[in-house]
Amino acid sequence: MTTQETHAAIPDDDPARSLTVVSPESPGMAFVSLAGDTYTMLIGGEQTAGTYCLIDMHVPDGGGPPPHRHNFEEMFTILEGRIDFTFRGETITVEAGSTVNIPANAPHFFRNRSGGPARMLCMCTPAGQEEFFLRVGDLVDGVDAPPPVLTDEELAARRRLAVELAPQYETDML
Repeated sequence: MTTQETHAAIPDDDPARSLTVVSPESPGMAFVSLAGDTYTMLIGGEQTAGTYCLIDMHVPDGGGPPPHRHNFEEMFTILEGRIDFTFRGETITVEAGSTVNIPANAPHFFRNRSGGPARMLCMCTPAGQEEFFLRVGDLVDGVDAPPPVLTDEELAARRRLAVELAPQYETDML
């Protein structure tokens, strides 16, 4: 059997799609403050035909999202620091240089308990998580910009919005 007989033909190149090259310092990057973390939206569904998104996450000591699950794959590569991932109720500490894949629908969350800032790349497939973050977070001027100071009422409103929008982005807040 030849390769052609066992696999479908590769589609033609789509010249409407272009090469994407970005860095966290590229002009036009969106920096989102969310739960004290700062997320830089590097590549979104618009550039990948909805296949995936890539987010540069800066997580201060103690930072991280609340427990949740979602109907898409999520992969993290730890670039700096150490992150505790809680997956289905069990916690594992992951060091810089390691990669973690969270299967779709599995309950999880992470915390930076390294005593200093941590940084990781997060890829979600398919794309969409970047849109959720942009809708529920606050845009800030850069990765080092302080998070906005929110009143208790504003924090409660952000939480309500996240819970309200979560189903649209195939996410359950636990």
